[in-house]
Amino acid sequence: MTEVKIWQWGLIIASSLVLFFLSPWAKDTNQFFKAVQKKKAPNTFMLMGSLIISWIFAKSITNAANLGLDFGIVGGVAYAGYYLSFAVAGIVIYKMRLHGKYTSIHHFLSSKFGKTAVTIFSILIAFRLFNEVWSNTMVIGSYFGDMGTSAYYWSILVFTALTLAYVLKGGMSSSIFTDVVQMGLFSILLAVILFTIFGKETDLSVTEVASTGIWSFETGLNLLFAALLQSFSYPFHDPVLTDRGFISSPKVTLKSFLWASVLGAICIILFSIIGVYAQSQGMQGQAAVQVGKAFGTIILLVINFIMITSAASTLDSTFSSFSKLLALDLNLGNTLKFGRWSMVAIAVLGTIPVFLDAEILSATTISGTMVIGLTPIFIFWKDKAPKISFHLSVFVGLLFGFLLIFNWFPENMIFTTGKYASLLWINFWGIICCLFVYIIPTWIKK
Repeated sequence: MTEVKIWQWGLIIASSLVLFFLSPWAKDTNQFFKAVQKKKAPNTFMLMGSLIISWIFAKSITNAANLGLDFGIVGGVAYAGYYLSFAVAGIVIYKMRLHGKYTSIHHFLSSKFGKTAVTIFSILIAFRLFNEVWSNTMVIGSYFGDMGTSAYYWSILVFTALTLAYVLKGGMSSSIFTDVVQMGLFSILLAVILFTIFGKETDLSVTEVASTGIWSFETGLNLLFAALLQSFSYPFHDPVLTDRGFISSPKVTLKSFLWASVLGAICIILFSIIGVYAQSQGMQGQAAVQVGKAFGTIILLVINFIMITSAASTLDSTFSSFSKLLALDLNLGNTLKFGRWSMVAIAVLGTIPVFLDAEILSATTISGTMVIGLTPIFIFWKDKAPKISFHLSVFVGLLFGFLLIFNWFPENMIFTTGKYASLLWINFWGIICCLFVYIIPTWIKK
């Protein structure tokens, strides 16, 4: 085993053990499912840090670096467009809590659209959580060995088990507490990487980075506009995000979400600079890995540690959200024992695709299109709508998602060219159709 590999194993085991010993022990369901510690909910800083780091997952920063490599800084800005999701969710949830007195997304859906709507919605988000497990752990595996090697599989199994261990202790309390620690680590490590990239040896200036890429549809703007369109539905199918919208007071929640929107986008743009540097050096492949190797062992380990930190924060949030979904939202068993066994179940089920050599699909694009039907449901949450409106909109959204996956969308309705053109226009036409089918039953009833 090489020296780098030994250090990588050391980082995974040491960081997980530290988080395990620091994690609070949940003694009741309020601590486990709602992160209430000493009768206090998380404050603005804690909630904001938790939101940002649980969304800056290993897969997303890998994508940001690769988009920087493909499109220059324009790629980073395009991917950062998804962080509008925080602002949208923050404002909608704030109003839902203040004016609708809703205590969760499931509470809103059951009271407005009934039990069937809750079941369909729960299937959508359970699928999302299931995908989050394997798609993030596969990024970790790729740093330890090629897909299919024993080092690749063992690193994934060990990483998943260690993350599960500390989140089993405190549930949502563990998740939010460790998120703040992980956010601090992420900031320090990102600063180290940026100082290296802009150091004396590289001759790369901030001005040069800012001027990379071309602001055209073909070179990044397709993705930017698709991300902005998806931001009106995407956050609502992510319980990792929405669960945090009902923990603290409405005012604290709104502030946290708005700050997370701005700072999260900045973090993604800064991380994409790794890809911009890789582009300036004519590198190919996975931008973060190649830059790490070019700068030597220490920077490779720093990048590796960032991946471990961000993947762990997403994974622990996924486990805690899944247990809350089953225990509280679906009311299957509001006990610590049930909550902990639910986490074990999603950890095991979510790891199975790793052994089937699943592709790391861009969870942001495919699943983001699948749920565009949620746009009118949450944006017009206050307006009256019959139950059929929910089902029609969700069904049409899923239909457009399948059109994207199987490449069945008519080309004469795609008005730009280049990568992500079909993503943009399928989302554009899809959202228009979802709005129509959501509103039509209301018109008929009138």
